[in-house]
Amino acid sequence: MTVPNDHSQCAPTMQALRHALLVVNGKWKLQIIVALLSGARHFRGLERSVPGISTKVLAKELKDLEAHQFIARTVHPGPPVVVDYQLLPYAHSLDPVIEVLRAWGMQHQQRLEAAAAVPV
Repeated sequence: MTVPNDHSQCAPTMQALRHALLVVNGKWKLQIIVALLSGARHFRGLERSVPGISTKVLAKELKDLEAHQFIARTVHPGPPVVVDYQLLPYAHSLDPVIEVLRAWGMQHQQRLEAAAAVPV
């Protein structure tokens, strides 16, 4: 990516980044998407797959992901009523983003570990 020389060239890039981050902001949305890559899951299964997320936050994040058309919510009548969540095809447009972030995260962690191992 080239760095723009003036604000008029920078503004469209910043706007696109703001919009992208608005959709996948926070620490949970991408983790939920990754948890659903292996297939549909019930709410409690998702809760177990995303360590540290609270029930309230998971419910909110799932609503946001549904509103942005990344996931579908299917209610199976009971008893007991069962709700499944699954990725929609559009969610796979994030696959390259997730892969790049995963690779960068591993590289960054290795860099920090190497720096910590160097005696001062």
